[in-house]
Amino acid sequence: MDSSQYKQELRRTLTFKDLVIYGMVFMAPLAPMQVYGAVAQQSFGMVPLVYCIGVIALMFTAFSYSHMSKEFPYAGSVYSYVSRGMNPHVGFIAGWLILADYILCPALLYAFAGVWMAGILPQVPAFVWTLIFVVCNTLINVRGITMTARANLLMFWMQIITLVVFLGFAVKFVLVDGNGMGGLSLAPLFQADHVDFGFIATATSIAVLGFLGFDGISTLAEEARDPVKTVGKATVLSILLSGILFFIQVYMAALIHPKYETLNPDMGFFEIAREAGGPVFYTILILINVIAVGIAVTLNVQSATARVLYSMSRENLLPFAQVLAKIHPKFQTPVNATIFCALLSIVVTFCLSIETLYKFVTFGAITAFMMLNVTIIVYFYGKKKRRGVKGFLIYALTPFIGLLITGYVWSGFDRMTFTVGFAWVLIGVIVGYVKSNGYRKVAPVLKDM
Repeated sequence: MDSSQYKQELRRTLTFKDLVIYGMVFMAPLAPMQVYGAVAQQSFGMVPLVYCIGVIALMFTAFSYSHMSKEFPYAGSVYSYVSRGMNPHVGFIAGWLILADYILCPALLYAFAGVWMAGILPQVPAFVWTLIFVVCNTLINVRGITMTARANLLMFWMQIITLVVFLGFAVKFVLVDGNGMGGLSLAPLFQADHVDFGFIATATSIAVLGFLGFDGISTLAEEARDPVKTVGKATVLSILLSGILFFIQVYMAALIHPKYETLNPDMGFFEIAREAGGPVFYTILILINVIAVGIAVTLNVQSATARVLYSMSRENLLPFAQVLAKIHPKFQTPVNATIFCALLSIVVTFCLSIETLYKFVTFGAITAFMMLNVTIIVYFYGKKKRRGVKGFLIYALTPFIGLLITGYVWSGFDRMTFTVGFAWVLIGVIVGYVKSNGYRKVAPVLKDM
């Protein structure tokens, strides 16, 4: 397909550094702090090992994103890749699934941030904080991707500085004062009596979900200066760098407090921070995490969602497509799609529980990842016939391993998740049927695929 069939409406301003930081902020450098207590109890204190497994597991799917972003540098992420690599109608379902992740993820994060802030300032209801976060993010995203990139840079360094301060307290507490484990230890990395296939399987399920968000970089392909060269590399590098940051912070946390059984599942890391850095640092760390979740991550999720909606709407695949495909005349952003995401986040936050949102988000993401890995095999190894030993390793074996890993995580969902997830798929099938005239019509830009 000739990319000239698309009218370039979004502003190309993002550098390779911007994309990497976008991906890292999307995953959140401090993300392990929010789940450390629960993960520690499920992994016998080997949280660093869990995140090592996560990096390896997600890297196979990240390579799939990298290959497709070079071949099809468009804003629709997995929707664009599956549509062009396999089939436009199957691609619509893939896009519909990733929308379940992207559309509901901000609501989930707003709910978390609102609850945390209500815990610090109980006189202010959680829904008020949700509204504040939604308005801030929407204003930034409407004003343009350059503004979003600047906000990302600020949020990134805020989290990095916070992490450095924590590591300073940790080094003093353990290595200087001799508290906690009193020194470096291999216990958080490997315990032979606990590590078996069951542990690896459980760790993979936990860790894969912890890295969700790296795929958001692909939604910015039409705003990157050189998407063919930068989007794929940024996707892979963001996972590697995030994995390193995750590993360092959870390893030091394990050295500070080796008795993982005594940790609060919800506030474990913050308790550890208070132990090493005192009550003031404990409060500051909670506030920084609220900002990281309520503004930094949700800013990028909203941005990614708006661009998937825009990409699918300009091809007239969604209801109210003409409205959602509208570009702001000054800022060159998908303004209506951005506002729609904000309004939907507010409604969903008030209507669905955190548990329901979490299950819905993960089902959409993991199912879309599975479809992407299959597309790599179909497109490169099948249609493009990139065979031989190199072709087999890169375009058949690697995505197949990615498919097995994501498929394993997918198989672990409970009945409720499958019920809600397949109900969403059924709605997508109906919408696709109506918009494509019984699956007989495809968008003009996809006809020659």
